[in-house]
Formats: sequence, C-alpha cells, structure tokens
Amino acid sequence: MQVATSREHKTSFHVIKHIVQSEGVVALYSGLSAGLLRQATYTTTRLGIYTWLFEKASGPNGEPPNFLMKACLGMAAGVVGSFVGTPAEVSLIRMTSDGRLPPAERRNYKNVLDALVRMTREEGLFTLWRGAIPTMGRAMVVNAAQLASYSQAKQALLGTGYFRENIFLHFCASMISGLVTTAASMPVDIAKTR
Repeated sequence: MQVATSREHKTSFHVIKHIVQSEGVVALYSGLSAGLLRQATYTTTRLGIYTWLFEKASGPNGEPPNFLMKACLGMAAGVVGSFVGTPAEVSLIRMTSDGRLPPAERRNYKNVLDALVRMTREEGLFTLWRGAIPTMGRAMVVNAAQLASYSQAKQALLGTGYFRENIFLHFCASMISGLVTTAASMPVDIAKTR
C-alpha cells in the first residue's frame, strides 16, 4: 500500500486478494529468504549491540541507565544493525515488489543469494547499500523507541510490585513497546519506503 501510485488498495486484505488473483498464493511469500536473512543480520546485530552497550552503560552496582541513555543506546544499535542488514533489505524490497513491474522488467531473483550475487555483478557492490541512509535513520527512530521503551516499561512494571520476572512481564512490556514504536516509526517508515 505504501508503494502504490494510486489509491488502488483500500485495505491490507484488498492487497492480499489482488496479489493472489494476479500472481498466485506463492507470491505472498516472494522474498521469504531475504526476509529471513534480514532478520538474521539486522535483528541479531541490533539486539547484540544494544545488550552489550546496555551492560557497559549500567552503573557499578548493576543499576540500569536512564531512559535518555537507553534511547541513545537503541539508536546506536539500530544504526549498526540496519547498516549490516541493508543488503538483505534491498533484496527483500526488490523481490517483493517484482510482481508490480512489467514482465520484461522483472528481475525474477530465485532467492536472496541469487539477488545479492546478481546485484553485485550487474550493478556493483555498493548497490547492496542503496538506501542505507534512510534505512539507518528509520532504525534510529525505531530502535530508540522500541528498545528504550521496552526496557523502561519492564523496569516500571517491576517497580509497581504487581509483576515478577516472567513471561507475563515480558508480554506486557512488549505490548507497551509495540504501541510506542508504531506511533514513533510510522512517519519515517512511510518516508523510507516511498
């Protein structure tokens, strides 16, 4: 819906119906290998960097950093993770939007490895990082909101005395973080995609 040139799709269900009718059910999973690689590179890098920075920024007795510091740590982790994950992101966007192109212009990548190799061979190595700057900018906003709000929500919930360190605490902190992150990231997400 974000890349549509007109208001052809009113809802997500309409987009799914259109894709299934015009390209088949399998098209709903085009780019799956790129999506998996993106998660394996971007998500693991940003969480690893954030955890390491969080431990470094914690006080001598293990007290957590303040919210502003958590937001800064989240931004730093997001920038590094998004830079590492940009090649998979470029592949994912190309693979998922291939069906919108006229048949003669489609790339028809077989999988993410094929996409990465062909992009490098046909367009040069730096093509893999096309759009890295807006992707990194988006990651700063998303990770500052997501990682910091999750840590802060967890800390605040524990402070109420009604929560213990368990799955319910993580669930509630994740829900709060999801709301904050969605509200903060939507404008930059639309700008990055377009």
